[in-house]
Amino acid sequence: MYSKKTTIQNSAGLHARPASDFIGLASKFKSKIVIRKVDDEEEANAKSIVMLLALGLAQGEEVEVYAKGEDEVEAVDALVALIDSKFGED
Repeated sequence: MYSKKTTIQNSAGLHARPASDFIGLASKFKSKIVIRKVDDEEEANAKSIVMLLALGLAQGEEVEVYAKGEDEVEAVDALVALIDSKFGED
């Protein structure tokens, strides 16, 4: 298993468009990928838009992305980079 922490930086948080971008990227990997809120341990399957939106991730919240599988390092690094890019917003 491989994981990294980062902070949601875009002002609107993980609303529908960035969540869709996140799911699209996560779905390209074979590994099982999970995203979780660091402060309350709530987590979601990173390939499920319904579960991801249910987390209600807002600007300033710290998250951890972790994966297990053959491409876990690439998956986590790519998803954290997407979050850190503010999804092209702001």
